[in-house]
Amino acid sequence: MRIATQLVRWSAVALAGAMSIACRDSSARGSTGPDTTGENAQPAAAPAVDVVLPGVDSSAMTPRERHEWSSLVLELMAPCPSVPVSVADCVRENRACGTCGQAAKWVARLVRDGSSEEQVRRAYKERFDPSGVRTIPVDGSPSRGPEDAPVVVVEFADFECPHCRLAVSLLDSVLAAHPDKVRLIYKSYTLSFHQRGEPAARAAFAAGLQGKFWEMEHLLFERQEHLEPSDLDRYAVLLRLDVPKWKADMDSPGIKDRIEHDHALGEELKLKGTPTIYVNGRELDVEEDESLEGRVAAELGIAPHPAGDPPADATDGGSQTAPIASGSKPR
Repeated sequence: MRIATQLVRWSAVALAGAMSIACRDSSARGSTGPDTTGENAQPAAAPAVDVVLPGVDSSAMTPRERHEWSSLVLELMAPCPSVPVSVADCVRENRACGTCGQAAKWVARLVRDGSSEEQVRRAYKERFDPSGVRTIPVDGSPSRGPEDAPVVVVEFADFECPHCRLAVSLLDSVLAAHPDKVRLIYKSYTLSFHQRGEPAARAAFAAGLQGKFWEMEHLLFERQEHLEPSDLDRYAVLLRLDVPKWKADMDSPGIKDRIEHDHALGEELKLKGTPTIYVNGRELDVEEDESLEGRVAAELGIAPHPAGDPPADATDGGSQTAPIASGSKPR
């Protein structure tokens, strides 16, 4: 299926961080959110003059919202440990912290959504504080990119989830833009209402035992509407796998244990939908006006790669699958 036109449209939207849809299990846990009590919180000193920051549009704020936002960005420290100034000073002085502008916009959104200053402080700590980084085991999981890459991207996905399908090109593009700097780890997390997702995951992991996980992964997402057993058999032939071995591996305890292990990890992390993506142990939320490329670039301390068509070599292992853009997980 060729979708070049759709790719251009979606890429522009996805890389702007404006996505807000995802596969979500109605039985999944809801967002825990920040603690809203704040009985002992001390309000920050109000700024004498409201802040104006380059790249941050505050024109839609009410005077009260602009005042609260100014107080917060002057109080909160820049999210980069090596930049010991406030978020506002980091942006105004164009400091070498690629996350400052994003942090200022993130705070603005919370203020406009009606969060109190104490709620914003607590949420900011959860989002940007180093203590919020999760350790995600990658043992035995399929991976692309160098093992010593400074940025590790972990994706939890469901082969029957259309929004996971949309994430393929975004991940491919980031890997192609930073070939020596990013490692991608795949984790299976099939939602309860997707009946064909788990067999498809077993098919992909079994193909991985013959060195063809990513080829099968791309093929399964490209042909997502066709995941019946006969379809999976046809894909194994198409990829020139040893089909009898592949079938035996699909039903092996090792493959089943891998899928169960990944799902249990997702439950431990309290995933609320798919795809869920972590960058260096911190969950990415594109609803916060942040793209995967933007987060990766911030981790590398460089400017984001320009949005647009993925490079010609974006797919791994010579796959001819047409990549498409990413969806997001709701909060």
